[in-house]
Amino acid sequence: MSLIVHKYGGTSMGSTDRIKNVAKRVAKWSRAGYQMVVVPSAMSGETNRLLGLAKELAPSSASMSYQRELDMLASTGEQASSALLAIALQAEGVESVSYAGWQLPIRTNSAFTKARIESIEDKRVMADLDKGKVVIITGFQGVDEHSNITTLGRGGSDTSAVAIAVALKASECLIYTDVDGVYTTDPRVVPEAKRLLTISFEEMLEMASMGSKVLQIRSVEFAGKYKVPLRVLSSFTPWDIDLTEEARSGTLISFEEDEKMEQAIVSGIAFNRDEAKISVLGVPDKPGIAYQILGAVAQANIEVDMIIQNISRDGKTDFSFTVHRNDHAKTLDLLKSQVIPELGAAEVVGDTKICKVSIVGIGMRSHVGVASKMFKTLSEEGINIQMISTSEIKTSVVIDEKYMELAVRALHKTFDLDQDRA
Repeated sequence: MSLIVHKYGGTSMGSTDRIKNVAKRVAKWSRAGYQMVVVPSAMSGETNRLLGLAKELAPSSASMSYQRELDMLASTGEQASSALLAIALQAEGVESVSYAGWQLPIRTNSAFTKARIESIEDKRVMADLDKGKVVIITGFQGVDEHSNITTLGRGGSDTSAVAIAVALKASECLIYTDVDGVYTTDPRVVPEAKRLLTISFEEMLEMASMGSKVLQIRSVEFAGKYKVPLRVLSSFTPWDIDLTEEARSGTLISFEEDEKMEQAIVSGIAFNRDEAKISVLGVPDKPGIAYQILGAVAQANIEVDMIIQNISRDGKTDFSFTVHRNDHAKTLDLLKSQVIPELGAAEVVGDTKICKVSIVGIGMRSHVGVASKMFKTLSEEGINIQMISTSEIKTSVVIDEKYMELAVRALHKTFDLDQDRA
């Protein structure tokens, strides 16, 4: 009997009617003979509601004690949805049991609100599966070595599901969302966007890191590292759809490149509005400066994305990098209070009105002139490029946020992503 992991997003769990539909779908798989483990997100909007209550009571704080309580609070959303799904399955006549992450346990480090999974105990789950039960496990959370509840960051239920699939040696992990797969770009921005039947792990990893909201990047990293078959599909198809048809729907994230993939130079356009640019101006141009700046930022558990250092003039240079917009104020405060006085830099400035736009495709490896084609398209639209980052299979630019949709539409057309693929 194959073991399958289902993950359902917040929209899929957004009401009791939707939870009933999820239960009917899971029951269908269970009755077909599969061992089923389900990882649900909190009901849509619930995590934002809970965190909003915290902000009403106290302003945001970087203190560990405040972050700990945020995790205690936010984790309750997944606990509620897991219990509700178990109740719905029992109403369908299917034996089921729900567990919070700490009950297994799912062990994490102590980085509150951004924890990373270290290990997952599988004995309790396997015992229940052997008894024919559907096991429901809270996504998004775990427990550290001091028995504190931790959360994995936004989208962490994706990572939970893939990590659980790895720990249980599942045959496949199905990620059910409110879209029917991975598209060449967001159809809300480009109505002509096409759904991809397959996408490589490398491309999906780049798409996720560049701003695609379909999967959390850490879930893709997990899947690629441990070779877990991963599929993105819709929870809004009728629950009684033929199981074989359902198992082949959506977008398969593949380990191997195939001939069809090689035909497309660019597979997709990703974008991210959640970026902020930090610039440290008038920095002494000497060895160790980058470490002094970014080392302090890393110690504050702030992730840095794109980095650029300008040419030196009169022994001084400007150093710029991007962070998540939520970390913008925290990064500025850190640099102004600790780093800038030590460096003797002129000043530090921030800009939250930027965005990142990226082209992604395995075909870029074997084709020259792809980046220049991108730059030409943006130039023709009058869009100025502030920063550039490249890898073998992607090129990313930072531009003014107000030009984001224009840039995405223009690039989508330039690389013929609105055309049906053979």
